[in-house]
Amino acid sequence: MRPPTIYDVAKAAGVASSTVSRTFSRPGRVNAATAERVRRAAAALGYRSSSLAGVAPIGPSLMIAVMVSDISNPFYNEIILGAQAAAADAGYTVLIADAQESGTLERQALERALPSLAGIVLATTRMPDSAIRVMAKQRPVIVLNRAVADVPSVITDNRHGIRQAVEHLAGLGHRRVTYAAGPEASWADGIRWRSLREAAAELGVHTRRIGPFPPTVAGGAGAAAEMGRRPAGAVVAYNDLIAIGIIRALAGAGARLPAELSVVGFDNIFAADLVTPGLTTVAAPLRAMGATAVQHLLAIVRGARPPVLDPVSLPCRLVVRGSTAAATYGNR
Repeated sequence: MRPPTIYDVAKAAGVASSTVSRTFSRPGRVNAATAERVRRAAAALGYRSSSLAGVAPIGPSLMIAVMVSDISNPFYNEIILGAQAAAADAGYTVLIADAQESGTLERQALERALPSLAGIVLATTRMPDSAIRVMAKQRPVIVLNRAVADVPSVITDNRHGIRQAVEHLAGLGHRRVTYAAGPEASWADGIRWRSLREAAAELGVHTRRIGPFPPTVAGGAGAAAEMGRRPAGAVVAYNDLIAIGIIRALAGAGARLPAELSVVGFDNIFAADLVTPGLTTVAAPLRAMGATAVQHLLAIVRGARPPVLDPVSLPCRLVVRGSTAAATYGNR
């Protein structure tokens, strides 16, 4: 007996052969109900696409994807470890995909992998909300570090974390705080900047925003160069990598830190304790975020109703190290 062809699947599903092809190669371009009808027809006939990306799983998939924006960013290490542990406990395998800070590459990678996945965790996705909602109609999706209407998400309590940072600096006597911004497409960046302004207004602290900068050490060096033109007594960075870049660039230029500038980061990656001076930072529960995201995702995969009303918010805390100090007369 000959193996079933794409034309057999098209006939059984009542669609054109081109629709069958798109279902397996570009699933995001096919209506969710049509794609599911095609997959059911393919499974009934025993059809398998010739491409790896188009393999239609026989029976339920035991693989989930964790999509990260930049695999070289240590911010994702703990998230991935937490996700992998939770997935392994449930008998699932994790596929890690790197979007290279591109929403377009992110969507393309997910479209190729979609037929083989039971669900998706989007960690700091750069895709627009509309694309995320389309993806969520294809497979269960959990979004990390971002709130998207009608899609369940897990976030850090950014507002409280930033407030702790501003209160710490105000308590040290700082009355001018600069925010070194991250990527424009980052939802968390917008929340952190708004939260900083709100807390600063209550505490009588003046604020300004510089950037955006890439969320990297090199991005921090760019922030340091801009700060050199517009001095400030304290800076809160979008993330630890930008904060570390600021410290390295200014220290390399002969600045005395924290006497001349107090620096606060966000995330508490492992390198925060390795830079000199040690970085004061808002510690996000990264491993817990990865584990929580996978646990919620698999609950949805198994039939639970998605909790889409409010994001799951995990607490964070300020870790004080040597990069912050009392303001002096010249750097208030």
